[in-house]
Amino acid sequence: MTSAIELDGPRAGQAAGEARELAILLHGLGADGNDLIGLAPHFTPVLPGAAFVSPHAPFPCDMAPFGRQWFSLQSRAPEDILAGVQAAAEHLNAFIGKELEAHGLGDDRLALIGFSQGTMMALHVAFRRSRPAAAVIGFSGMLAGGERLAEEIESRPPVLLVHGEADEVVGFGAMAAARETLQANNVSVRALARPGLGHGIDQEGFEAAKAMLAERLG
Repeated sequence: MTSAIELDGPRAGQAAGEARELAILLHGLGADGNDLIGLAPHFTPVLPGAAFVSPHAPFPCDMAPFGRQWFSLQSRAPEDILAGVQAAAEHLNAFIGKELEAHGLGDDRLALIGFSQGTMMALHVAFRRSRPAAAVIGFSGMLAGGERLAEEIESRPPVLLVHGEADEVVGFGAMAAARETLQANNVSVRALARPGLGHGIDQEGFEAAKAMLAERLG
């Protein structure tokens, strides 16, 4: 196993030693941590004691001259996506562990919030950690390697999935597939369909995310 790439990114909210919760925001393909850290002030009313961090994905984007990626999507074959998620999971897990330790918090005070490729990472890592996170929220993503989950699941954090019915990047059907697999593995999951929404986050989806964070961590 290679050594993990040390991730970092923009931060907001409480400093280390002062935070009561940790929210990690995972961006999509071709973006970087700056793409989602702007959500932090909007989450702060329900998580005033939280530290927010949005790490830059470990690799330069291979489909654009800028931005980062968790793994390549040059191939959309399911086995290639799964291999990419598995490789990136090492780096993300190391980052999560380091951040929790720095803040003196356990997984029960952790929220993983992903968009698109970041959702794929959140869903893969969350169920393979030995202790459950407080919440996992995934916008416009998918569950990679769902057929392996029954053999590999270690914990069952509650999940909110939000997906636009007009998503032109990750098909809307990915949400139902993820929900079915998670429910089959005894994971509590809520799936929120957003009519007319493409590959993005709208106000109703964001409000659902805030409500979950308030319920689980507020």
